[in-house]
Amino acid sequence: MKTRILKSLAFCLVLFCLNSCSSFLNSERVLFDGVSLENWKISNFGGEGDVEVKDGAVFMDYGNPITGITWTGEELPRDNYFVEFEALKIDGNDFFVGLTFPVQESYCSLILGGWGGVTCGLSSFDFQDAANNETMTLVKFEKNQWYKIRMEVNGNNLRSFIDGKQIIDAKIDGRKVHIRPEVLVSIPLGVCAFETQVKYKNIKLGELK
Repeated sequence: MKTRILKSLAFCLVLFCLNSCSSFLNSERVLFDGVSLENWKISNFGGEGDVEVKDGAVFMDYGNPITGITWTGEELPRDNYFVEFEALKIDGNDFFVGLTFPVQESYCSLILGGWGGVTCGLSSFDFQDAANNETMTLVKFEKNQWYKIRMEVNGNNLRSFIDGKQIIDAKIDGRKVHIRPEVLVSIPLGVCAFETQVKYKNIKLGELK
């Protein structure tokens, strides 16, 4: 009897561990492997600069005006998820992060370092881009410094973080959320830079509980 109870407890423990591991694996997935552009393509902006993978990061040269990459892999969630990655500006005076991502039935873009290098915000709400809606904020970015970027889509809320500090907390209920025509080639998920040399690494996506 005692042996049977111990076996049952051991079986339950194994099931618990398997479920926990499965939940962990399902909650976060790596989108960029650091060695290739598998499941990505160079975005066809026209005038894009060179893109290559080296030293575990995606390097993008100056575009005329935009260079970027677009996700081509499996279907992505449209709500209750986050995108996280690291970005570094090498040179340039416009946005070094233009992250386009799904928002329910539409798309939106997180812009970091635009309009002279300091303007951040979400494009667009009700036909107002990141420089002209309530999400606009100013952040000074240093060259050759890695920044950890996180974008959260959670029901009625869009939240953005830089190095763990929240810079945007926007509610979208009743708002028209959309992207500018220039970044249509970035859907369903893409990251790009405007006349700026950049590197991106550690791109991942996870579920928000």
